[in-house]
Amino acid sequence: MTATPLGLETLTTLPEDDESPATANHVEVIETVISSLEQYDSAMVSHSDQGILWKFQYGSVEVFVQLTGNSDEDILTVWSPVLALPAKDEPGLMRHILEMNCGETFESCFGILGSQVVVLASRPLADISPGEISRLMTIVATIADDNDEALQAEYGA
Repeated sequence: MTATPLGLETLTTLPEDDESPATANHVEVIETVISSLEQYDSAMVSHSDQGILWKFQYGSVEVFVQLTGNSDEDILTVWSPVLALPAKDEPGLMRHILEMNCGETFESCFGILGSQVVVLASRPLADISPGEISRLMTIVATIADDNDEALQAEYGA
């Protein structure tokens, strides 16, 4: 498989013989949701020792989805950067996103990952349903896209 400059390859369906039925099903659900959300044929996937990482464009944001493995203890994480740090009025920004975390982000939350404010949701795979996978991905993508431009306008450096 040919890697792009970002180290990600074009989204493809994984061969089922390389995956357990549970993981293949999770991968299938994730890829189905991505195909319903992504825009501009932007979906990409990368396979590594840390699991599988997808990236796609949703509105004005990039959304990342990581599946760490196939056991009940493995984690599905979805995140989307919305603002680069440092920012103007960081205390005001922190208060703003904490207030949003309290009532506007559903199963996701705002957080800091490296030097970026992100919208994030994470869940162990134990007993996860296809509906939960779809909901987590949709919530992160929607909240990030609905808030990135306003946060950048108010707090962007």
